[in-house]
Amino acid sequence: MSRTVLVTGVSRHLGGRAVALLAAHRGWTVIGVDVVAPPTALEGVTFVRADIRSPVIARIMGEAEVDTVVHMGVIATPRQAGSRSAMKEINVIGTMQLLAACQRTPAVRHVVVKSTAAVYGSGPKDPAMFTEEMEPRHRPSSGWAKDSAEVESYVRGFGRRCPHVTVTTLRFANILGPRMRTGLTGYFSLPVVPTVLGFDPRLQFVHEDDAISAIEAAVDHATSGTFNIAGWGVLLLSQALRMARRTSVAVPARLVPVVGSALGARGQADLSPEAVRYLTYGRALDTSAAQRTLGFHAHYSSTQAFASFARTLTDQPVPDGSEVGVA
Repeated sequence: MSRTVLVTGVSRHLGGRAVALLAAHRGWTVIGVDVVAPPTALEGVTFVRADIRSPVIARIMGEAEVDTVVHMGVIATPRQAGSRSAMKEINVIGTMQLLAACQRTPAVRHVVVKSTAAVYGSGPKDPAMFTEEMEPRHRPSSGWAKDSAEVESYVRGFGRRCPHVTVTTLRFANILGPRMRTGLTGYFSLPVVPTVLGFDPRLQFVHEDDAISAIEAAVDHATSGTFNIAGWGVLLLSQALRMARRTSVAVPARLVPVVGSALGARGQADLSPEAVRYLTYGRALDTSAAQRTLGFHAHYSSTQAFASFARTLTDQPVPDGSEVGVA
């Protein structure tokens, strides 16, 4: 069946890969939207330079009779937006405007939203694994995580107002891979990595290829719900550092941003309060709902996802996990 799909955030790495995959071998009409042009041409994709905060997005969707919207335009760091206030406006106000455009477009029948597992927060009272029905016990209070929690609240409101539209929210663990560059990859790229004294958190990752496959599965299945997306298994921070062959220095939590800045993290690594809490307590996800409902099965474990990134840091071979006793 022919479909018309609009994807936001296509000038960034993941958005570009997602829109290219949806355009390949399907015969669909695929529209990519961003405020800047993608670094390379997207074959089979109609690119439209537009800001989702502008009312023009509703006109674009209406004229093209878009039936499926994939929102990947939420950004993770102030550096990408220029400032924290600009980041929040893009993330929250942009999503509100996009959902309003969806509501005004009669053809829209399915919306997929890229979110983050950071909405669960991190803290000492967290469960061993979060399921989608669990409420955060330590709600995020700043940054991208807080923005994403607000975005999800607007998405739920949209779903209630538009019951004829299926709404799929994907909560991704930290996405890693050989081409991903994020605040977390910046952290592991530091010459000396500051860790929180007395803590060795469990971390979970999803490979960039699996992240794109999850987007594809959500578009194909058109099922309402919220789904955790991660590679199987967990990796201790100490094990990740050994895999990346990084020297670490343990300091009190309040000093991690200070030490990180001294080591060159400014503008590179995410050492925000929410990131430091994650590096203290960690987080793990139950992904069984995505397997049952979306048919999504990660190809890479958390360890393999991290290893694919760690290989970009060193010329030496990086183990796949078995050599470092990874859980």
